[in-house]
Amino acid sequence: MLSINWSDVWKMVESIKVPLIVIGVALALAIIVSLAVVKVGKPARKLARSTAWVAAFVAFVMAVVSMLYGGFKTVLDLAAGTGALTAASKAQVEALGNDISDEGMVLLKNDNGALPLAKGSAINVWGWGSTNPIYGGTGSGSLSKDNPTTTLLDGLHNAGFTTNDELTNLYTSYRGERPEVGMFKADWSLPEPTRDKYSDDLLSNATAFSDTAIVTIARSGGEGFDLPRDVNQEMASNPYFSYTNNSEEYADFEDGQGYLELTRPEKDMIELAKKTSTRTVVVINAANAFQLGELQDDPEIDAIVWAIPGGQVGFNALGRILDGEVNPSAKTPDTFARDIKAGPAANNFGDFQYTNMTEFAQDDPFNKGTQTQPSFVNYSDSIYVGYRWYETAAAEGVIDYANAVVYPFGYGLSYTTFSQSMSDMTADEATGTMSADVTVTNTGQVAGKDVVQIYDNPPYSDGGIEKAAANLLTFEKTKLLEPGESQTLTLTWKRDALASYDSVNAKAYVLEAGDYRISARSNSHDVVDEKTYTVDATQTFNTADSTHDGDQVVATNHFDDAAGDVTYLSRAGRFANLAQATAAPTSFEMSDANKATFLATSNYDAAAADADSTATMPTTGAKNGLVLGDLAGLDYDDPKWDQLLDQLTIKEMNTLISKGGYGSPAISSIGKLRVSDVDGPASLNNNFTGVGSIGLPSAVSVAATFNKKLARSFGDAIGTMAHDMQVSGWYAPATNTHRYAYAGRNFEYFSEDPVLAGTLVAEEIKGAQAKGVYAFLKHFALNDQETNRTHMLATWTNEQAMREIYLRPFEIGVKDGGAHAIMSAFNYIGTKYAGANSALLNNVLRDEWGFRGMVLTDYFAGYGYQNADQITRGGGDMMLATIDMPISTVNVQDPAGVSALRGASHNILYTVANSWMYENGQPEVTRNAWEYITWVVAGAVILALLGLEVVAIRRYRARKEEAVVAVEQSASIDEAGAAKAQE
Repeated sequence: MLSINWSDVWKMVESIKVPLIVIGVALALAIIVSLAVVKVGKPARKLARSTAWVAAFVAFVMAVVSMLYGGFKTVLDLAAGTGALTAASKAQVEALGNDISDEGMVLLKNDNGALPLAKGSAINVWGWGSTNPIYGGTGSGSLSKDNPTTTLLDGLHNAGFTTNDELTNLYTSYRGERPEVGMFKADWSLPEPTRDKYSDDLLSNATAFSDTAIVTIARSGGEGFDLPRDVNQEMASNPYFSYTNNSEEYADFEDGQGYLELTRPEKDMIELAKKTSTRTVVVINAANAFQLGELQDDPEIDAIVWAIPGGQVGFNALGRILDGEVNPSAKTPDTFARDIKAGPAANNFGDFQYTNMTEFAQDDPFNKGTQTQPSFVNYSDSIYVGYRWYETAAAEGVIDYANAVVYPFGYGLSYTTFSQSMSDMTADEATGTMSADVTVTNTGQVAGKDVVQIYDNPPYSDGGIEKAAANLLTFEKTKLLEPGESQTLTLTWKRDALASYDSVNAKAYVLEAGDYRISARSNSHDVVDEKTYTVDATQTFNTADSTHDGDQVVATNHFDDAAGDVTYLSRAGRFANLAQATAAPTSFEMSDANKATFLATSNYDAAAADADSTATMPTTGAKNGLVLGDLAGLDYDDPKWDQLLDQLTIKEMNTLISKGGYGSPAISSIGKLRVSDVDGPASLNNNFTGVGSIGLPSAVSVAATFNKKLARSFGDAIGTMAHDMQVSGWYAPATNTHRYAYAGRNFEYFSEDPVLAGTLVAEEIKGAQAKGVYAFLKHFALNDQETNRTHMLATWTNEQAMREIYLRPFEIGVKDGGAHAIMSAFNYIGTKYAGANSALLNNVLRDEWGFRGMVLTDYFAGYGYQNADQITRGGGDMMLATIDMPISTVNVQDPAGVSALRGASHNILYTVANSWMYENGQPEVTRNAWEYITWVVAGAVILALLGLEVVAIRRYRARKEEAVVAVEQSASIDEAGAAKAQE
């Protein structure tokens, strides 16, 4: 997301320092000349000054042109973009937004059939959030203001509800705008009138107005910051955070309370709502899983609806669900824990800075006078993320499930009831797939949809390969079933999905012998039907003819060094090491061994990297006569690619990889267009033209639908809008994991489960790419928190967790979705920056998964560790930069560096050539209007200045001639006088 960053401003100034120096020198010389000729004769003095200033202004104009074509060209090209949504596209996308939200809001509680409400009812809508609800997220996930937004109250009114204006007026007069949670500063304040703001008359009128209370609780999140886990403590210690309490007499949060808990004003408001009504419905408007135990347990709370942010039209669904026009069918994509901070990741999430890495410290551009230190985070919870922890811990008797979990993963209520029955399983040896039929019957009185979820519970040996007791294999959603109607769904999954990754012994995927319990469940905890699949002999996927899940080469350990010195949670001995593994870090020093391999810009040596290479200098600047359109649709390994790449000069390749911010630059010699790539996980937002698309529901809402068809339609809608807006690439879908509920960017990611996330991500990619729009899977990988993300964040994890949890959704996106674009992550994996990590980007992504396409960095600002030479050698291709920086280009002296540059250029060009911009062959490469205007204006100004110089010279000559005549006349007079005197 583009925002004012003074560090970037300074880098912009640095990128144009040469023309600025030229301007300064020219002006200085003009001043010096003007002063130096003070005692020279008047004609010569005027000419010298005129010439000096004309030369200075010509130099100024040429320097400005140089700046426009240098540091500013990418920005100007981006700003010159055209395109806007058509009426047909808007209608299509709005309809889809409504469909997703209809299936993306979760009914969490509904005691005694409290919902649905009678159509056209009068309702009291409580909570300041009802007048300022959450539609999406902040940062790159923010929504465009170009298109109208359906507010929460609009959604209720559109469904026919009448709401209490007196309550609404109280909230609108209390505060008009929601405090801003920005990328660089965050005001976490939660405006909510205190108890004394509700007058007795207002309460009495509310009682008379309606017996139904809809209480709104809203929480925001976004790019840049994680949510405060201890609000009072973090407001006092974090210079970027602020919070204003609603009362001067008490704090909103008690000490130790987190942002995902109810505040005192909210609790007081709920009590007032309950006292003035006979039916109380709480609406949780947030993307992060909230701590809801007390509301679930409260018998006076009749219903709870999780209104996940639904974009610009999503709140229509809230009205339709409350009055029963839509029967809710959404399921939770995350576990709702009773105590979020009791989870295994809680103590190892957030701000942990090294104390022995000061040589890598960087000045903090947002907090002058301070420095940021390299930091770390330990993924000590291993594979036990989300429901995998709760289900396995319960199976081992470590936790009381009912007291630990409020709502399981995959949970959601309906206004009807369903039954499910599962057939015997079949296995297809030829395709390596397994399947089972599940028949779903609507046994209730209302039409509705249901979700079938298939899990496996693998055989586990104490102390052996780590395995969770529940693992989602696949899922499907039914059509709308009328009462009494049935539908049989065939669910298919890969047999290889039953395997576990053994990072300790086999260092490969292993399918151990034993009984695998395969079950249909209504959620991660409740088994509906179960079958057993027996594996007779252990299979290790470690040979070329026996790779895992279609891998191109054997998947084996590449990240042993990323495990660090961390104790990882183990199921051994019924989680005997639970206390040790989940404790907060006690050591804040990086070991000497790890420090020896830690790489940043300050200690990166390109020459040393080249010394170990046998590469030869590639051919450049050849005249082969190809243009990029000639290669559209050709295979990545087609020989013509080498011919085209031979035509590129080193300068052109450096331009291509170094100016990849929000698009890729034109290379006119090969017919490469300048194309636009834009931000937005739920929309398309062109930060430079100001044009934005309609905002669709958040990724969490899409995940809650458990509907593959809607995810495909989401991608299709993005593609449609991209065509209207002349966009080729989409910086999404965001594919990171909900490791912890307080992660600030969870709204942008799908789920705690890799299969749910990966499956829906793959569908979105297929939908977008069917329209020729390449989708950037991001942020690859382990970018699961915002805290310290650009502070050389060393992420420590074991390879099993990486492969089974954090890389898995990306893998599905590449293998099943066919992704051709990736955005790498800011963080380090162990001691190596993810965006330059060859093990990740080459060994796993390209070699194992068979990825063909480009890898873009996340926002490229250096941060003390981003440099293009290291990135391109490590498997990255393009810098998300819009300005010239020395670190954004490659060392052109060494063959290995140029070979990497050539490979990166191949990846970028291959991706662009297969976009919709080249679907009809070679398009015409044209210049932007600003370039013509620049040259016309610059030419006119220079000609005018030269004209002034010509005038000045003529005047000088005229004055000189006048002076000569005057002298001659004077001499004639003197001669005449002398002659007369002689007479």
